[in-house]
Amino acid sequence: MIGRIAGVILHRAQDHVLIDVRGVGYIVHVNERTAATLPPVGQAAALYTELLVREDLLQLFGFTTLIEKEWHRLLTSVQGVGSKVAMAILGTLGPDALARALALGDWSTVRKAPGVGPKLAQRIVMELKDKAPAIMALGGALTVDPGPMPVVDVGDAPEAPAPAPKPSRAAQASAASASADALSALSNLGYAPSEAAAAVAEAAGAEPGATTPALIRAALRLLAPKE
Repeated sequence: MIGRIAGVILHRAQDHVLIDVRGVGYIVHVNERTAATLPPVGQAAALYTELLVREDLLQLFGFTTLIEKEWHRLLTSVQGVGSKVAMAILGTLGPDALARALALGDWSTVRKAPGVGPKLAQRIVMELKDKAPAIMALGGALTVDPGPMPVVDVGDAPEAPAPAPKPSRAAQASAASASADALSALSNLGYAPSEAAAAVAEAAGAEPGATTPALIRAALRLLAPKE
């Protein structure tokens, strides 16, 4: 099983990247969100990978974090969701928005991904709503910083357009960690994982970047019995 690829980018496209690893070029399929964060051609990059094995096909799918890879695995457990559809969902929503949509039962948001119709979106939400809290509880613990990579001379590699500004991984990890801690706290208070996840997701969506105590307070207000 190929779980991680680290090397020099030889070619970039919207849905895949060619990475040279000690003279061997690997085509790794990525979503547009991931592609936008990759460095230009000629620079080093690292991606966590999932290997799809079929009778007549071998494909690598790449992710910047292990959390994203876990979401991909969860999505592909749903009947009718293959790797490409799962990548389209992650590319459209990102892990955080996907977590909120599943926790809140918001199938209309999942439907925004290319190739996802209303029936499939509803099936995804129905099947994964109770499984999503387990991934949400991982928080930012699995977020990976591959660290500095060696500079490798690839000769006259073509120049690539400047990549889009990278989102702050530290900020993403902090927000994910706060949500995970809030979810854990609510679970310790006796709330069911699904209702706790829904409350935390709604609170995080209303106040991005909120600290753990702020999320807990907001979620408890949402969970309080309505008079």
